[in-house]
Amino acid sequence: MRIPDLNLLVALDALLDEGSVVGAARRMNLSAAAMSRTLTRIREAVGDPILVRAGRGLVPTPRALALRDQVRRVVEQAGQVFNCQDEVDLKSLERSFNLRANDVFIAPFGAQLLNVLRQEAPRTVLRFVPEGEGGDDDEALREGRLDLYISATRELGPEIKIQSLFATTIVGLARADHPLFDEEITPRRFAAYEAISVSRRGRAHGPIDQALADLGLQRRVALITPNFHSAMFSLPESDLLLSLPEHLLVSVARLGLPLRSFRLPVALEPVAIMQAWHPRFDNDPAHRWLRQTLKAFCDRHSL
Repeated sequence: MRIPDLNLLVALDALLDEGSVVGAARRMNLSAAAMSRTLTRIREAVGDPILVRAGRGLVPTPRALALRDQVRRVVEQAGQVFNCQDEVDLKSLERSFNLRANDVFIAPFGAQLLNVLRQEAPRTVLRFVPEGEGGDDDEALREGRLDLYISATRELGPEIKIQSLFATTIVGLARADHPLFDEEITPRRFAAYEAISVSRRGRAHGPIDQALADLGLQRRVALITPNFHSAMFSLPESDLLLSLPEHLLVSVARLGLPLRSFRLPVALEPVAIMQAWHPRFDNDPAHRWLRQTLKAFCDRHSL
């Protein structure tokens, strides 16, 4: 009896999940050409095209759709068999860790965390997955598309595991010669200037607006950006005000931007940043090492 190449099952699972050779190649840390050759081998082994051209994309054949759930179960069972050991050889570990985070985490910690991983597990890859890729956060965690989700958001499924990483205070930022600094910064003067809202989902209002409303005040949000660094570059030539986590001020210093920070004239709770993962990875030694490394790193470097 000929023993099948189990690597083809892993590749088939990725191809059926991604629906594209390029997406599957990225997920498996392979070149598109290598994944294309693997698809040819899968077609020969299964006796079916698996994915066929439809316009500019690829669609699964009926046989592929029938195999999808079975392939997923086999791959997960194989993973449980090979991940049951308590220890992992970090020096030889070849694995791509997929994290979703915004620049609240990536900017101050991303490169430094990568340096730590290089020292302990030099053959691993750290990949920050864009918002929206692989589905919603819950779905991506459940299906194994994400190893870790790092955010202040707590709106996750009941089975998702959560661990606090650090807390940060919200401060204000404006151009260095902004007229706001000419007098005491009161809630009324703060609300008089147009503001930038940072939201990956395009939301204009948040806790600051509620705090101002409690004082009978309202500010105008004139610009909404998906991340804090794009917002920073909108400040030097405008009277806009930006509110951001205090630990991101290190980026202002690094970039040499002509900006000045200030304490917000409204009371806000500190923002707690956490890491979240699916319990399927609880006993995975490589994943456990990643979680513990990230937690220890944040404990050492948080403000």
